[in-house]
Amino acid sequence: MSKTPPGPKGEPLFGSSRTYARDPFRFISALERAYGDVARFDMGPMDTVMLCDPTAIERVLVSEADRFRKPDFQGDALGDLLGDGLLLSEGETWEQQRKLANPAFSMARLSGMADRITGHAEDRIADWSHGDVIDAEQSMTRVTLDVILDLMMGVELSEQRVRTIEEQLLPLGQRFEPDPIRFAMPQWMPMPDDAEFNRAVRTLDEVLDDIIEVREDSVGTAEDGPMDFLSVLLRARDDGNQSPDQLRDEMMTMLLAGHDTTALTLTYTWFLLSEHPEVEQRVHEELDDVIGDDRPGMEHVRELDYLEWVIQEAMRLYPPVYTIFREPTEDVTLSGYDVEAGTTLMVPQWGVHRSERFYDDPEAFDPERWKPERASERPRFAYFPFGGGPRHCIGKHLAMLEAQLITATTASQYRLEFQGETPLELLPSLTAHPRQEMSMRVQER
Repeated sequence: MSKTPPGPKGEPLFGSSRTYARDPFRFISALERAYGDVARFDMGPMDTVMLCDPTAIERVLVSEADRFRKPDFQGDALGDLLGDGLLLSEGETWEQQRKLANPAFSMARLSGMADRITGHAEDRIADWSHGDVIDAEQSMTRVTLDVILDLMMGVELSEQRVRTIEEQLLPLGQRFEPDPIRFAMPQWMPMPDDAEFNRAVRTLDEVLDDIIEVREDSVGTAEDGPMDFLSVLLRARDDGNQSPDQLRDEMMTMLLAGHDTTALTLTYTWFLLSEHPEVEQRVHEELDDVIGDDRPGMEHVRELDYLEWVIQEAMRLYPPVYTIFREPTEDVTLSGYDVEAGTTLMVPQWGVHRSERFYDDPEAFDPERWKPERASERPRFAYFPFGGGPRHCIGKHLAMLEAQLITATTASQYRLEFQGETPLELLPSLTAHPRQEMSMRVQER
């Protein structure tokens, strides 16, 4: 006899989509508290199952990943933006592109890039002065853009060009904010914000065209050429193994996904350090002890244990990617419930990371919960900010290296004091952004 997951009934036509759209974070947390491992609800016409069972999440993302695919949810807009890049591609295309990308993201390569990451951080804070008020999210966006453009595309853009990229991020993000009308309407139906979204995509396409043109003659060979991702792809194109459209899709994915999550991790890290001066003090003591008067480098990162815990805890409380989606390609049973093929599976980092089933006092900022002896007591997939399995985020090592080096470089010189109101309100899009400007006062140490 079939067993259907429990969940809220919702409204006619809209289901639970209007409640979800008002505050996805509150909705996810409420469902996790009420139903635990599995809950079913309607997202407009979409039958949706939310999964918060770490054992089942491991099956979906890792051990049985071939039975689950990325759904076409919001596919038209995402397709227009990212095309068939690593984030959205499936099957042989994904396997080929992932294989091409792996050398650019290897720790062997990235460990040699630590000085360049530190240099970008130093450049961005060089004009800060004691008492300045900065927008931390904007500052972290700019430095992570600098890093991804340098390490993965081999270019350094003018300040005007970086601002052009920045200016497109808002209309792109707005297109993916939860909207119950969009949930209920067919994907082909025009909506008021489509024109602005399409303009932003065209503008970024022009930026990428310029970058590709600049790099055309400097990629060398596989034996002696640079190993940034763009160089690898351009060589593959010249060998007939990469179409211009595929090249564009990978660069757009790299440009946007490559900087956004790290910028948010850094933004939330600064906020949490400002709100918890005792943790901030321990970070400063560790930096002084490990780095002293040196420049932060790869040799220091391995010893910055407490800083790593701080960043992990920031990603637990404020996971930049707050939910991911999958779709079973066949009927499956998850946590004792039957789930039909084609059902939308929501796997929410937000709900799992903040569950009292896996964390003591889950709303508290407690970096020491990442001590190995404490972390080992939790299920593996009670924490998955980078996803998991074959489709895990290819940039996770770069993201952690960036976060540690940028934080270490900045915190060696400054404290950042949050000037806004708390608690933070979050703006849901493809990633979780703060609603308010993240104004912070710069204080020399």
